[in-house]
Amino acid sequence: MIIPMIRNLFIALLVIAGTSCVAQSKNPQYDAQLAQKVGADEYGMKIYVMAFLKAGPNRLKDSAARAELQQAHLKNIMRLADEGKLIVAGPFLDNQDIHGIFIFNVRTVEEAKTLTETDPAIKAGSLIMELHPWYGSAALVEAYRLHKKVEKKSVAD
Repeated sequence: MIIPMIRNLFIALLVIAGTSCVAQSKNPQYDAQLAQKVGADEYGMKIYVMAFLKAGPNRLKDSAARAELQQAHLKNIMRLADEGKLIVAGPFLDNQDIHGIFIFNVRTVEEAKTLTETDPAIKAGSLIMELHPWYGSAALVEAYRLHKKVEKKSVAD
C-alpha cells in the first residue's frame, strides 16, 4: 500500500516539475540569464521612459554658440548612455516639431525628469522634453553595447 502511494507521489511530482518547465517558456531561444540581466518580464518587456525633444523658448541665434551647446548636449547624451540610463537617442530628420527622442532606462517619469535636467540644452531652454512611460522590449538595454561595436566615430567628438 505504501509503495504504490510513493510511486504515485513520485509520478505526480514528475508531472508537476515537467509542467512547470514547459510553462516557463515555449520559446526554445529563451535565455533566462539574459532576461534577468536586462530586467525582462515574462513577455521580454520592461518599462522605460520615452522623451520627445522639442524646440524650447530660447533658441540660440549665434551659430558658434549653438554648435557649442549642441556639443555639450551630445556629451551629456554619451555620459547618460555610459551610465546605462539612456539606451536610445537620436534626432528626427524631417524638421518637424519633435526634434528627437530619448529612451531612458528608468521606470518613472520623475527619474527621467531628473536626468533631463542634466542636459545643457534643457538648462539653456533650447530644448524641452515631453516625457512618457513606455513599455518596450527589454533587449533594448543591449543596444548601446552593440552600438559601440559598430560606431567608427563618436558623434560627441
